[in-house]
Amino acid sequence: MTTVQTVVTAKDTADRLSPKKGIRFKTGVPAAAAHLKLHPEQEYQRIIGFGGAFTEAAAYTLSRMSPQKRAEVIRRYFHPVDGLNYTMGRVHIHSCDFALGNYTYVEEGDTELKTFDISRDRKWVLPLIKDAMEQRGGTFTMLASPWSPPAWMKTNGEMNNGGSLKPEYASVWARYYTRFIEAYRKEGVPVWAVSVQNEPAAVQVWDSCVYSAEEERDFVKNHLGPALRDAGMDDVNIVIWDHNRDIMVERVTPVLSDPEAAQYVWGTGIHWYSGEEFGKVEQVHELFPDKHILFTEGCQEGGVRLGEWFTGERYGRNMIGDLNAWTEGYLDWNLVLDETGGPNHVGNLCDAPVIADTNTDEVHYNSSYYYIGHFSKFIAPGAVRIGLESEAAEVLSAAFRNPDGSLAVVLMNEGDEERSLTLELEGETAECVLPAHSIATHVITLG
Repeated sequence: MTTVQTVVTAKDTADRLSPKKGIRFKTGVPAAAAHLKLHPEQEYQRIIGFGGAFTEAAAYTLSRMSPQKRAEVIRRYFHPVDGLNYTMGRVHIHSCDFALGNYTYVEEGDTELKTFDISRDRKWVLPLIKDAMEQRGGTFTMLASPWSPPAWMKTNGEMNNGGSLKPEYASVWARYYTRFIEAYRKEGVPVWAVSVQNEPAAVQVWDSCVYSAEEERDFVKNHLGPALRDAGMDDVNIVIWDHNRDIMVERVTPVLSDPEAAQYVWGTGIHWYSGEEFGKVEQVHELFPDKHILFTEGCQEGGVRLGEWFTGERYGRNMIGDLNAWTEGYLDWNLVLDETGGPNHVGNLCDAPVIADTNTDEVHYNSSYYYIGHFSKFIAPGAVRIGLESEAAEVLSAAFRNPDGSLAVVLMNEGDEERSLTLELEGETAECVLPAHSIATHVITLG
């Protein structure tokens, strides 16, 4: 007998990842007329997992909360049952904009990296990562990304405002990644992958560094790939681009078309800030089907949006769009921010799924927190996306088969009206009702 666990989050209700009576599959209903048809025999990409970024801002903010509230937030993200079942994380290699200021791990001019020291990370960032890993249990997948080389390695002489890596420091900068990985390993935090550069096409007023596609290709081919290999870190993957979808095809093609560079590259990282060009994501997969795609950053810009519903819908829409376009995992930006949407050392305030008020010790869980949970709690690492044929244009949908054999179907209604639709599986049909502005996950255990 087929059983279904149904969970719903809906606007203007109290439903937040709330269990509901499971939909029921019945025979005798005309399956040919179903709005959605599941095709479990059709298999696409395997899912790595879901997670968020361990920024210094997030870690510092939680350090200012009571121990009980800090523990609550960590549990509600990383615990496999009580939380969102996060299994991934991203960490910045020295400072980013969501740090308390510019900093590096070496003294100026130290080309031998003798002064390399991650002690600053031991204050807030590493304790948060370790506590998250403990709550998670099992394996944890960590991506590390640099926002800028040290100022003395750059053409503009500062970490902020763009500039480029000076060619004479390329090999030193490549070894810097290996030293970071080594230092984190000693702390018990394995690094699964590094990206070459966060947002390499943007001159930002914060920590940033510009690479052309050809410069990124040559850095991977001649420096970063060999440096990881020579350090015995062949198990550490390299992610390129790590920026918006809009020009990803033009940016990854010179790298992935070069066999010498491509041999070192695991795949492409993407952000959402340029718009929702999911066709570009699919195009990169079609051009380079042996490479992988990972969503590495997205957030709601412009400060805190407490209680807003559109932020959750933005997450749901982007996650469904990217996952249906061969993306294998999803990394949110800051796990938590304070009541201002910071701290951020250049005032680039943003929203996060969790806002911690450091004045009142209150924790606010935004709609985005719950929308992400409709994926992360029910689509397990190792799940495979399966075929889903849709005639329901007004409902967004995606489907997966978990390692335990269960199917997870995510349905989302952004409209102002309730939607009713039928879901067909192996000749049986179930009626699904989606409230206005809602998201539902149906976990189907086949009898």
